[in-house]
Amino acid sequence: MAVMPTPDYVLRLREHIGHDPLVLIGVTAVILRETSDGTLVLVGRRADNGALAPITGIVDPGEQPAVAAAREALEEAGVQIEVERLAWVHQLPRRTHVNGDQVDYLDLTFRCRWMAGEPVPSDGELTEVLWRRVDDLDDLASDDLRERIRLAVTGTGEAAFQKS
Repeated sequence: MAVMPTPDYVLRLREHIGHDPLVLIGVTAVILRETSDGTLVLVGRRADNGALAPITGIVDPGEQPAVAAAREALEEAGVQIEVERLAWVHQLPRRTHVNGDQVDYLDLTFRCRWMAGEPVPSDGELTEVLWRRVDDLDDLASDDLRERIRLAVTGTGEAAFQKS
């Protein structure tokens, strides 16, 4: 099983805090493409656990979140996108990685439109990239990922968020 690369700045922080919880800002790029068959969403099979998920990643220091979403789409799947709007802001449950590192991810889910490029696994984080109909996502890794896609597809234009 492949291990996802850890950014250098996170590794430097870990030298000081060990495995203690670290808050990171994550982005989910829900990349949509309109076809004669309906709306398609780009998903990829993760190299580390084999799960099917939309394009995700973390924001680099000083980087705008929407820019991070576009960067991740190009790095992971080789596609150019337009980030249209923020769809959902939510805190994910604390995750403990296999090496013991604890992370609290604040996820910013963006509705994105495919612009160019045929999707291919580009940087080793995904083993497969494919277009799926938005009503054919039962095998996604979690209900949370399905909810990210649902809110990006059907949202009203205002970002969803929890108030408590």
